[in-house]
Amino acid sequence: MKKVYTCFCTDVIHEGHLNIIKEAGKYGKVIIGALSDPASIRYNRFPSVSQEERIKLYKSIEGVDEVVIQDNMMYDDVIERIKPDYILHGDNWITGPERAIRSHVKSLLKEYGGELIDVPYTYNDKVRKIDILLREKLAMPEYRRKRLRQLIKMTPIVKTMEAHSGLTGLIVEKTVVEHDGKLDQFDAMWISSLCDSTAKGKPDIELVDMSSRFRTIDDIMEVTTKPIIFDGDTGGLTEHFVYTVRSLERMGVSAIIIEDKKGLKKNSLFGTEVKQTQATIEEMCDKISSGKAAQLTKDFMIIARIESLILEKGMDDALKRAAAYVGAGADGIMIHSRKKDPAEIIDFCDNFRETDKETPIVVVPTSFNTITEEELINHGVNIVIYANQLTRSAFPAMQKTAEDILKYHRAKEVDDRLMPINEIITLIDEL
Repeated sequence: MKKVYTCFCTDVIHEGHLNIIKEAGKYGKVIIGALSDPASIRYNRFPSVSQEERIKLYKSIEGVDEVVIQDNMMYDDVIERIKPDYILHGDNWITGPERAIRSHVKSLLKEYGGELIDVPYTYNDKVRKIDILLREKLAMPEYRRKRLRQLIKMTPIVKTMEAHSGLTGLIVEKTVVEHDGKLDQFDAMWISSLCDSTAKGKPDIELVDMSSRFRTIDDIMEVTTKPIIFDGDTGGLTEHFVYTVRSLERMGVSAIIIEDKKGLKKNSLFGTEVKQTQATIEEMCDKISSGKAAQLTKDFMIIARIESLILEKGMDDALKRAAAYVGAGADGIMIHSRKKDPAEIIDFCDNFRETDKETPIVVVPTSFNTITEEELINHGVNIVIYANQLTRSAFPAMQKTAEDILKYHRAKEVDDRLMPINEIITLIDEL
């Protein structure tokens, strides 16, 4: 009997999937591949139910003969193992980033005479409604909040990009690229104090109050599903910090990062050029432990940011603080540097990992931007944050457009480098 294979990464079966199975049954034995959690994260979106639950769901569908795990989004593992005579897929992968997967699958099948069949994708109001409901479920606080911890366990490194508005949130949410035959996307969002302040035209000195910053989170959460890491600056007074923790946790934010400085905030990239006061270890530990005591779930993370290298206090001080902060309950350590050479960051990570194999390490490679994600993984880093690149790319583009319109007294000269407004609108989902 001929073997027919199709891969699902869905959490909900609708008539489109049933149509695929019906079509597959015309050709032979139907084998469904359940795309694994790590592969789903890179390929599509975070699953709302476990891998085991998806397998059970697929097995229950009439017409399915067998269910297997697919670990490779490019199908290499299942084609080598099963050698299906036919692979069926919706024709939605003919265009867009997924076309790279289709092309690769076609070449693998050609090696032994297998055939690829594109089935017309099912578009209707029922299918659209299910997709909307699934997205809404992923956006719910109880699902979103725990997702960062899940990602740390599932992925080699959590790729995090800054967002400071609903639109930038959608860019982080929906940007998928194909490169070297693979698909990739961001895992999480960073709500930066610097970028939030800059978008409001305010200095980055904790001038924008928490109520305003929470509104930014609301704007982003309303249109996205990915987990959020919040830049908490110093965390403020300990008495205020506990309320911030409770508020963020209730909203569905996954983590807050607070730095071990006190007094009027100055951006870390100024280093010792401006007066910056580092909190004592005891002060920072008290803030961490108070925050942990205030939270109500195990999902929320408090990550301690160490400024010792920024303030030229030395590696020993940084490592001493890291151990103390973890002892006080910190769920992760962020180590920062303003040097272009990543050597001291690597040195810290290697030393920290000698005594602590588990606590997540976070880095923000703004200055030391030559280091790759693979290199960071090799030195034990769990989360990489691209902290301000969207803001920094938008500003010069907008400024140049404004200058040229003033210069030419019309918009024609700038139009060729602008995205058509209808393409921007397609980012925004209609209910």
